[in-house]
Amino acid sequence: MRLLDRIFGRKPDPAPVVEIDPMTEALAAAKAGDYAVALPIWERLAEENHARAQNNLGACYAEGLGVAKNRGRAGDLLRRSAEAGDPVGQRNYAAFHMQGLNGDDPDYPAAADYYRRAANQGDAPAQDMLSWMLLEGEVMPADPAEARRWAHEAAESGIASSMTRLGMLYHNAIGVDREPHQAVYWWRKGAAAGDADAQAMLGAAYHMGAGTERDGVTALAWLIRAVNGGSTLASPFVGPVRESLSAEDIAEAERRAAAPLTEATP
Repeated sequence: MRLLDRIFGRKPDPAPVVEIDPMTEALAAAKAGDYAVALPIWERLAEENHARAQNNLGACYAEGLGVAKNRGRAGDLLRRSAEAGDPVGQRNYAAFHMQGLNGDDPDYPAAADYYRRAANQGDAPAQDMLSWMLLEGEVMPADPAEARRWAHEAAESGIASSMTRLGMLYHNAIGVDREPHQAVYWWRKGAAAGDADAQAMLGAAYHMGAGTERDGVTALAWLIRAVNGGSTLASPFVGPVRESLSAEDIAEAERRAAAPLTEATP
């Protein structure tokens, strides 16, 4: 207490009451697996038309998190969230259309529409998915230029699969001139972010000296990581790379591949 406060007998101001945001409380509880706390909060907020709460509650019903699975209830909540403009709700509602709302046939045009809505609001996973759809051209007309634009947006937000896709676009000259160095640039980023396909393609690039210097040890290290991560793209290269190396080099590559990813040399 300050001197004047003592003289005039003024009591110190009471400590401010810190109110916990209910969404923050619910999310923390859900992350801890305590859906008994999270679900009632989201239920109340969803009834008050809180769009993100509707999404979160819908996701619980879709996945059976703390409640029995109920796709009808999940779909209704996600629809309300999406129509209210929540980008995560739009992305999840798009995924529902990709699977079929109630076990019926997928509605790809509707899925593309909601992915695009979420992508336009900056939702990186939706941008990644929209990029894939535009590149594959199976559920919507192919547009490599737009696919690259959305992949770049998602990659800049840290989505590893979009980094890998950008590398493939530059490697295969899809909608752009073939630029091996650009391909390697994006595969390096994707590999460092843990994408197994990027690791496979980066290993292949080191093996062949495409867009980077040839380095058999580094190539094998990335290829081993890729195989362990489940990438089938690495399989054609692992054998030839091993055959080109000495036992000592192979041991070094295996040591690097077993090290934490943060210690990998891209």
